[in-house]
Amino acid sequence: MWCRGFLQQTVRSISTSRQAGFLFDVDGVLLRGGSLIPAARRAFRKLLDKNNNFLFPVVFVTNAGSCQRHHKAQQLSRLLEVQIAPEQVVLSHSPLQMMKSFHDKCVLVSGQGPVTDIANTLGFQNVVSVEQLREHHPLLDMVDHNRRPKLPSSPLQTLPKIEAIILFGEPIRWETNLQLLIDVLLTNGSPGCMYDTQVPAQLPVLACNIDLMWMAEAPSPRFGHGMFLQCLESVYRKMTGRELQYEALLGKPSLLTYQYAEHLLRLQNHNHKLTTIYAIGDNLMTDIYGANLYNRYLGQQHAATTTTTKLVAQGTESQVTMAVPEEELVSAAAQCRSILVCTGVYNPRSPLPSDLSSFTETLFHGHKDLVLELDLVEPNHVVEDVEAAVDLMLQQESSVTSDL
Repeated sequence: MWCRGFLQQTVRSISTSRQAGFLFDVDGVLLRGGSLIPAARRAFRKLLDKNNNFLFPVVFVTNAGSCQRHHKAQQLSRLLEVQIAPEQVVLSHSPLQMMKSFHDKCVLVSGQGPVTDIANTLGFQNVVSVEQLREHHPLLDMVDHNRRPKLPSSPLQTLPKIEAIILFGEPIRWETNLQLLIDVLLTNGSPGCMYDTQVPAQLPVLACNIDLMWMAEAPSPRFGHGMFLQCLESVYRKMTGRELQYEALLGKPSLLTYQYAEHLLRLQNHNHKLTTIYAIGDNLMTDIYGANLYNRYLGQQHAATTTTTKLVAQGTESQVTMAVPEEELVSAAAQCRSILVCTGVYNPRSPLPSDLSSFTETLFHGHKDLVLELDLVEPNHVVEDVEAAVDLMLQQESSVTSDL
Protein backbone atom coordinates (compact mmCIF):
# COMPACT_ATOMS: atom_id res chain seq x y z
CA MET A 1 0.00 0.00 0.00
CA TRP A 2 1.39 3.37 -0.97
CA CYS A 3 2.15 5.52 2.06
CA ARG A 4 0.47 8.93 2.04
CA GLY A 5 1.59 10.22 5.41
CA PHE A 6 5.34 9.76 5.29
CA LEU A 7 6.07 13.44 4.60
CA GLN A 8 4.89 14.40 8.06
CA GLN A 9 6.76 11.54 9.70
CA THR A 10 10.10 10.80 8.05
CA VAL A 11 10.88 13.02 5.08
CA ARG A 12 11.89 16.59 5.64
CA SER A 13 9.21 18.63 3.99
CA ILE A 14 9.97 20.84 1.02
CA SER A 15 9.24 24.48 1.83
CA THR A 16 7.35 25.22 -1.37
CA SER A 17 6.07 23.11 -4.22
CA ARG A 18 8.59 22.76 -7.02
CA GLN A 19 8.24 22.28 -10.74
CA ALA A 20 10.97 19.61 -11.03
CA GLY A 21 11.68 16.24 -9.47
CA PHE A 22 14.90 14.21 -9.52
CA LEU A 23 15.24 10.44 -10.02
CA PHE A 24 18.66 9.02 -9.13
CA ASP A 25 19.98 5.62 -10.09
CA VAL A 26 22.27 4.16 -7.42
CA ASP A 27 24.88 1.68 -8.69
CA GLY A 28 27.29 3.39 -11.06
CA VAL A 29 25.88 6.83 -10.24
CA LEU A 30 26.19 7.11 -6.45
CA LEU A 31 27.97 3.86 -5.56
CA ARG A 32 30.49 1.42 -6.96
CA GLY A 33 29.67 -1.73 -5.06
CA GLY A 34 29.58 -0.67 -1.41
CA SER A 35 31.77 2.39 -1.92
CA LEU A 36 30.49 5.92 -2.46
CA ILE A 37 31.55 7.73 -5.62
CA PRO A 38 33.20 10.93 -4.26
CA ALA A 39 31.11 13.23 -6.45
CA ALA A 40 27.89 11.89 -4.89
CA ARG A 41 28.27 13.48 -1.47
CA ARG A 42 29.26 16.82 -3.03
CA ALA A 43 26.24 16.62 -5.33
CA PHE A 44 23.76 16.08 -2.52
CA ARG A 45 25.10 18.95 -0.47
CA LYS A 46 23.99 21.16 -3.37
CA LEU A 47 20.46 19.77 -3.12
CA LEU A 48 19.93 20.81 0.52
CA ASP A 49 18.98 24.17 1.97
CA LYS A 50 20.50 25.60 5.17
CA ASN A 51 18.08 23.53 7.26
CA ASN A 52 19.10 20.32 5.46
CA ASN A 53 15.77 20.17 3.62
CA PHE A 54 15.73 18.96 0.05
CA LEU A 55 15.36 21.79 -2.45
CA PHE A 56 13.49 19.47 -4.82
CA PRO A 57 11.62 16.17 -4.55
CA VAL A 58 14.15 13.31 -4.78
CA VAL A 59 13.55 9.59 -5.35
CA PHE A 60 16.17 6.86 -5.75
CA VAL A 61 15.21 4.36 -8.45
CA THR A 62 17.44 1.29 -8.50
CA ASN A 63 17.17 -2.09 -10.14
CA ALA A 64 18.57 -3.67 -7.00
CA GLY A 65 16.08 -5.99 -5.35
CA SER A 66 17.79 -8.27 -2.83
CA CYS A 67 16.81 -6.19 0.20
CA GLN A 68 13.90 -4.29 1.73
CA ARG A 69 13.72 -0.64 0.80
CA HIS A 70 14.20 0.57 4.38
CA HIS A 71 17.60 -1.15 4.35
CA LYS A 72 18.52 0.62 1.12
CA ALA A 73 17.36 3.93 2.61
CA GLN A 74 19.57 3.34 5.65
CA GLN A 75 22.57 2.57 3.44
CA LEU A 76 22.08 5.70 1.35
CA SER A 77 21.54 7.86 4.43
CA ARG A 78 24.78 6.66 5.95
CA LEU A 79 26.90 7.03 2.82
CA LEU A 80 25.44 10.31 1.57
CA GLU A 81 25.14 11.80 5.07
CA VAL A 82 21.58 12.83 4.19
CA GLN A 83 18.43 11.48 5.82
CA ILE A 84 16.67 9.30 3.24
CA ALA A 85 13.25 7.80 3.97
CA PRO A 86 12.16 4.37 2.70
CA GLU A 87 9.40 6.12 0.76
CA GLN A 88 12.09 7.83 -1.31
CA VAL A 89 13.38 4.48 -2.57
CA VAL A 90 12.03 2.47 -5.50
CA LEU A 91 13.55 -0.99 -5.84
CA SER A 92 13.01 -3.15 -8.91
CA HIS A 93 10.30 -5.15 -7.12
CA SER A 94 8.46 -2.20 -5.52
CA PRO A 95 5.66 -2.04 -8.15
CA LEU A 96 4.72 -5.66 -7.38
CA GLN A 97 2.69 -4.38 -4.44
CA MET A 98 0.21 -2.97 -6.98
CA MET A 99 -0.27 -6.28 -8.79
CA LYS A 100 -2.91 -7.49 -6.40
CA SER A 101 -4.34 -10.14 -8.71
CA PHE A 102 -1.26 -12.28 -7.92
CA HIS A 103 -1.16 -11.71 -4.18
CA ASP A 104 -3.34 -14.70 -3.30
CA LYS A 105 -1.65 -17.11 -5.73
CA CYS A 106 1.05 -19.59 -4.75
CA VAL A 107 4.22 -18.01 -6.14
CA LEU A 108 7.72 -19.43 -6.49
CA VAL A 109 10.34 -16.76 -5.76
CA SER A 110 13.91 -16.77 -7.10
CA GLY A 111 16.78 -14.49 -6.15
CA GLN A 112 18.98 -13.86 -3.13
CA GLY A 113 18.53 -12.13 0.16
CA PRO A 114 15.29 -12.40 2.17
CA VAL A 115 13.14 -13.10 -0.90
CA THR A 116 10.32 -14.71 1.09
CA ASP A 117 10.12 -11.76 3.49
CA ILE A 118 10.27 -9.31 0.58
CA ALA A 119 7.41 -11.11 -1.17
CA ASN A 120 5.33 -11.10 2.03
CA THR A 121 5.97 -7.38 2.53
CA LEU A 122 4.78 -6.72 -1.03
CA GLY A 123 1.49 -8.48 -0.31
CA PHE A 124 2.06 -12.07 -1.49
CA GLN A 125 0.46 -14.47 0.96
CA ASN A 126 1.49 -17.91 -0.34
CA VAL A 127 5.22 -17.94 -1.09
CA VAL A 128 7.57 -20.83 -1.89
CA SER A 129 11.33 -20.31 -2.23
CA VAL A 130 13.60 -22.29 -4.53
CA GLU A 131 15.32 -23.72 -1.45
CA GLN A 132 11.99 -24.93 -0.05
CA LEU A 133 11.18 -26.50 -3.43
CA ARG A 134 14.57 -28.20 -3.42
CA GLU A 135 13.99 -29.64 0.06
CA HIS A 136 10.58 -31.01 -0.88
CA HIS A 137 11.85 -32.50 -4.16
CA PRO A 138 15.37 -33.73 -3.31
CA LEU A 139 15.83 -35.60 -6.61
CA LEU A 140 15.66 -32.47 -8.77
CA ASP A 141 18.93 -30.64 -7.96
CA MET A 142 21.68 -32.93 -9.30
CA VAL A 143 24.36 -30.72 -10.91
CA ASP A 144 26.68 -30.34 -7.90
CA HIS A 145 27.60 -33.89 -6.89
CA ASN A 146 28.80 -32.75 -3.46
CA ARG A 147 25.53 -30.96 -2.79
CA ARG A 148 23.06 -33.57 -3.93
CA PRO A 149 20.42 -33.60 -1.21
CA LYS A 150 19.66 -36.73 0.72
CA LEU A 151 16.20 -38.21 0.82
CA PRO A 152 14.30 -37.04 3.91
CA SER A 153 13.78 -39.64 6.64
CA SER A 154 10.07 -38.86 6.65
CA PRO A 155 7.84 -37.36 3.94
CA LEU A 156 7.59 -33.57 3.99
CA GLN A 157 4.30 -31.76 3.82
CA THR A 158 3.18 -31.48 0.21
CA LEU A 159 3.71 -28.10 -1.36
CA PRO A 160 0.79 -26.46 -3.15
CA LYS A 161 0.79 -26.22 -6.92
CA ILE A 162 2.89 -23.29 -8.15
CA GLU A 163 0.67 -20.74 -9.92
CA ALA A 164 3.21 -18.05 -10.84
CA ILE A 165 6.95 -17.35 -10.76
CA ILE A 166 8.58 -14.17 -9.45
CA LEU A 167 12.21 -13.57 -10.39
CA PHE A 168 13.55 -10.96 -7.95
CA GLY A 169 17.18 -10.95 -9.07
CA GLU A 170 20.19 -13.07 -9.90
CA PRO A 171 20.45 -16.08 -7.59
CA ILE A 172 23.66 -17.35 -6.01
CA ARG A 173 23.45 -20.88 -7.46
CA TRP A 174 22.44 -20.39 -11.06
CA GLU A 175 22.42 -24.10 -11.88
CA THR A 176 19.97 -24.91 -9.08
CA ASN A 177 17.59 -22.09 -9.97
CA LEU A 178 17.75 -22.77 -13.71
CA GLN A 179 16.99 -26.45 -13.16
CA LEU A 180 14.09 -25.95 -10.75
CA LEU A 181 12.56 -23.05 -12.67
CA ILE A 182 12.53 -25.17 -15.82
CA ASP A 183 11.04 -28.04 -13.81
CA VAL A 184 8.20 -25.79 -12.65
CA LEU A 185 7.61 -24.29 -16.10
CA LEU A 186 7.56 -27.62 -17.94
CA THR A 187 5.26 -29.31 -15.41
CA ASN A 188 2.84 -26.38 -15.19
CA GLY A 189 3.61 -25.83 -11.53
CA SER A 190 3.97 -29.44 -10.35
CA PRO A 191 7.73 -30.15 -10.46
CA GLY A 192 7.38 -33.66 -9.09
CA CYS A 193 5.72 -34.71 -12.37
CA MET A 194 7.13 -35.51 -15.81
CA TYR A 195 7.79 -32.72 -18.31
CA ASP A 196 5.12 -31.66 -20.77
CA THR A 197 6.93 -29.53 -23.34
CA GLN A 198 3.64 -28.93 -25.14
CA VAL A 199 1.84 -27.52 -22.10
CA PRO A 200 -0.88 -25.27 -23.63
CA ALA A 201 -0.46 -22.27 -21.32
CA GLN A 202 2.80 -21.15 -19.74
CA LEU A 203 2.78 -20.19 -16.07
CA PRO A 204 2.89 -16.41 -15.49
CA VAL A 205 6.45 -15.14 -14.99
CA LEU A 206 7.12 -11.75 -13.40
CA ALA A 207 10.75 -10.64 -13.65
CA CYS A 208 12.28 -7.75 -11.71
CA ASN A 209 15.48 -6.10 -12.95
CA ILE A 210 16.52 -6.86 -16.53
CA ASP A 211 19.97 -5.22 -16.23
CA LEU A 212 22.37 -7.31 -18.28
CA MET A 213 25.30 -5.78 -16.40
CA TRP A 214 25.94 -3.43 -13.51
CA MET A 215 28.95 -1.56 -12.20
CA ALA A 216 30.66 -2.57 -8.96
CA GLU A 217 34.27 -2.08 -7.84
CA ALA A 218 35.72 -4.14 -10.72
CA PRO A 219 37.12 -2.22 -13.70
CA SER A 220 34.50 -3.72 -16.03
CA PRO A 221 30.75 -4.30 -15.49
CA ARG A 222 29.52 -7.47 -13.76
CA PHE A 223 26.72 -9.86 -14.76
CA GLY A 224 23.28 -8.72 -13.63
CA HIS A 225 19.88 -10.40 -13.46
CA GLY A 226 19.41 -9.81 -17.17
CA MET A 227 22.24 -12.27 -17.83
CA PHE A 228 20.49 -14.90 -15.72
CA LEU A 229 17.27 -14.24 -17.68
CA GLN A 230 19.23 -14.76 -20.91
CA CYS A 231 20.25 -18.20 -19.64
CA LEU A 232 16.73 -19.11 -18.53
CA GLU A 233 15.25 -17.98 -21.84
CA SER A 234 17.86 -19.93 -23.80
CA VAL A 235 17.24 -23.15 -21.86
CA TYR A 236 13.46 -22.79 -22.19
CA ARG A 237 13.74 -22.17 -25.93
CA LYS A 238 16.07 -25.16 -26.34
CA MET A 239 13.70 -27.43 -24.41
CA THR A 240 10.40 -26.30 -25.95
CA GLY A 241 11.16 -24.52 -29.22
CA ARG A 242 9.20 -21.52 -27.92
CA GLU A 243 10.10 -18.17 -26.44
CA LEU A 244 9.66 -17.66 -22.72
CA GLN A 245 6.83 -15.19 -22.16
CA TYR A 246 6.67 -12.67 -19.32
CA GLU A 247 3.54 -11.44 -17.63
CA ALA A 248 5.53 -8.36 -16.64
CA LEU A 249 9.08 -7.01 -16.62
CA LEU A 250 9.61 -4.68 -13.67
CA GLY A 251 12.31 -2.28 -12.65
CA LYS A 252 13.82 0.11 -15.15
CA PRO A 253 12.92 0.57 -18.02
CA SER A 254 9.37 -0.50 -17.09
CA LEU A 255 6.81 2.28 -17.45
CA LEU A 256 5.11 1.16 -14.24
CA THR A 257 8.34 1.74 -12.32
CA TYR A 258 8.50 5.33 -13.56
CA GLN A 259 4.82 5.91 -12.81
CA TYR A 260 5.39 4.68 -9.28
CA ALA A 261 8.47 6.90 -8.90
CA GLU A 262 6.57 9.95 -10.18
CA HIS A 263 3.81 9.24 -7.67
CA LEU A 264 6.37 9.37 -4.85
CA LEU A 265 7.83 12.61 -6.23
CA ARG A 266 4.36 14.18 -6.24
CA LEU A 267 3.78 13.14 -2.63
CA GLN A 268 6.94 14.99 -1.65
CA ASN A 269 5.70 17.96 -3.65
CA HIS A 270 2.43 18.09 -1.67
CA ASN A 271 0.67 16.44 -4.63
CA HIS A 272 1.40 19.43 -6.86
CA LYS A 273 2.09 18.68 -10.50
CA LEU A 274 5.72 18.40 -11.61
CA THR A 275 6.61 19.97 -14.93
CA THR A 276 9.94 18.20 -15.47
CA ILE A 277 11.41 14.97 -14.14
CA TYR A 278 15.17 14.53 -14.44
CA ALA A 279 16.35 10.91 -14.50
CA ILE A 280 20.07 10.32 -13.88
CA GLY A 281 21.67 6.98 -14.69
CA ASP A 282 24.73 5.17 -16.04
CA ASN A 283 23.11 2.46 -18.17
CA LEU A 284 21.85 3.19 -21.67
CA MET A 285 19.65 0.11 -21.81
CA THR A 286 17.77 0.68 -18.57
CA ASP A 287 18.22 4.21 -17.18
CA ILE A 288 18.26 6.12 -20.46
CA TYR A 289 15.94 3.80 -22.37
CA GLY A 290 13.44 3.91 -19.50
CA ALA A 291 13.54 7.68 -19.03
CA ASN A 292 13.13 8.32 -22.76
CA LEU A 293 10.35 5.74 -23.01
CA TYR A 294 8.60 7.42 -20.11
CA ASN A 295 9.03 10.82 -21.75
CA ARG A 296 7.32 9.44 -24.86
CA TYR A 297 4.58 7.97 -22.70
CA LEU A 298 4.03 11.30 -20.92
CA GLY A 299 3.50 12.95 -24.29
CA GLN A 300 0.94 10.31 -25.20
CA GLN A 301 -0.78 10.67 -21.84
CA HIS A 302 -1.66 14.26 -22.57
CA ALA A 303 -3.64 12.99 -25.55
CA ALA A 304 -5.32 10.03 -23.90
CA THR A 305 -5.37 8.51 -20.39
CA THR A 306 -5.84 4.79 -19.77
CA THR A 307 -6.05 2.67 -16.65
CA THR A 308 -4.35 -0.26 -18.36
CA THR A 309 -0.61 0.31 -18.28
CA LYS A 310 1.78 -1.37 -20.68
CA LEU A 311 4.57 -2.58 -18.47
CA VAL A 312 7.41 -2.86 -20.94
CA ALA A 313 8.45 -1.28 -24.23
CA GLN A 314 6.63 -1.90 -27.47
CA GLY A 315 8.35 -5.22 -28.08
CA THR A 316 5.98 -7.12 -25.80
CA GLU A 317 2.24 -7.50 -25.78
CA SER A 318 2.12 -8.18 -22.06
CA GLN A 319 -0.38 -5.96 -20.28
CA VAL A 320 -1.61 -6.00 -16.72
CA THR A 321 -4.51 -4.07 -15.24
CA MET A 322 -3.58 -2.97 -11.72
CA ALA A 323 -6.13 -3.04 -8.94
CA VAL A 324 -5.35 0.50 -7.80
CA PRO A 325 -7.39 3.68 -8.01
CA GLU A 326 -7.28 5.36 -11.40
CA GLU A 327 -6.00 8.63 -9.95
CA GLU A 328 -2.87 6.87 -8.66
CA LEU A 329 -1.94 5.81 -12.20
CA VAL A 330 -2.22 9.29 -13.67
CA SER A 331 1.10 10.63 -14.92
CA ALA A 332 1.00 14.40 -14.78
CA ALA A 333 4.55 15.56 -15.56
CA ALA A 334 5.09 17.27 -18.88
CA GLN A 335 8.45 15.68 -19.65
CA CYS A 336 11.19 13.36 -18.40
CA ARG A 337 14.77 14.35 -19.25
CA SER A 338 17.49 11.67 -19.33
CA ILE A 339 21.01 12.41 -18.07
CA LEU A 340 23.83 9.89 -18.58
CA VAL A 341 26.88 9.85 -16.29
CA CYS A 342 30.25 8.29 -17.13
CA THR A 343 31.04 6.66 -13.77
CA GLY A 344 29.29 3.33 -14.33
CA VAL A 345 28.30 0.96 -17.12
CA TYR A 346 28.51 3.56 -19.88
CA ASN A 347 31.96 3.89 -21.39
CA PRO A 348 32.54 7.35 -22.93
CA ARG A 349 35.30 5.84 -25.08
CA SER A 350 32.63 3.81 -26.90
CA PRO A 351 30.31 6.53 -28.28
CA LEU A 352 26.85 5.84 -29.60
CA PRO A 353 26.71 4.95 -33.31
CA SER A 354 25.26 7.53 -35.63
CA ASP A 355 22.87 5.13 -37.37
CA LEU A 356 20.64 2.33 -36.16
CA SER A 357 21.98 -0.26 -38.62
CA SER A 358 25.36 -0.34 -36.88
CA PHE A 359 23.77 -0.73 -33.45
CA THR A 360 23.96 -4.52 -33.57
CA GLU A 361 22.75 -7.08 -31.06
CA THR A 362 26.30 -7.18 -29.69
CA LEU A 363 26.02 -3.54 -28.69
CA PHE A 364 22.34 -3.58 -27.78
CA HIS A 365 22.25 -5.10 -24.31
CA GLY A 366 18.52 -4.62 -23.85
CA HIS A 367 16.10 -7.43 -23.10
CA LYS A 368 14.58 -9.44 -25.97
CA ASP A 369 11.19 -7.82 -25.32
CA LEU A 370 12.54 -4.30 -25.84
CA VAL A 371 12.32 -2.69 -29.25
CA LEU A 372 15.61 -1.28 -30.49
CA GLU A 373 15.03 2.41 -31.28
CA LEU A 374 18.03 4.70 -31.38
CA ASP A 375 16.17 7.69 -29.94
CA LEU A 376 15.35 5.65 -26.81
CA VAL A 377 19.03 5.07 -26.02
CA GLU A 378 20.15 8.60 -26.81
CA PRO A 379 20.40 10.70 -23.61
CA ASN A 380 19.34 14.31 -23.47
CA HIS A 381 22.62 15.10 -21.73
CA VAL A 382 25.93 13.33 -21.10
CA VAL A 383 27.97 14.53 -18.10
CA GLU A 384 31.03 13.35 -16.22
CA ASP A 385 29.43 12.39 -12.90
CA VAL A 386 26.45 12.94 -10.64
CA GLU A 387 27.78 16.27 -9.36
CA ALA A 388 27.89 17.57 -12.92
CA ALA A 389 24.36 16.23 -13.39
CA VAL A 390 23.11 18.13 -10.34
CA ASP A 391 24.87 21.30 -11.52
CA LEU A 392 23.16 20.93 -14.88
CA MET A 393 19.72 20.36 -13.35
CA LEU A 394 20.05 23.31 -10.99
CA GLN A 395 21.15 25.50 -13.87
CA GLN A 396 18.19 24.34 -15.98
CA GLU A 397 15.71 24.99 -13.18
CA SER A 398 17.28 28.36 -12.35
CA SER A 399 16.73 29.50 -15.94
CA VAL A 400 13.14 28.22 -15.83
CA THR A 401 12.48 30.17 -12.61
CA SER A 402 13.98 33.35 -14.04
CA ASP A 403 11.71 33.07 -17.08
CA LEU A 404 8.54 32.93 -14.96
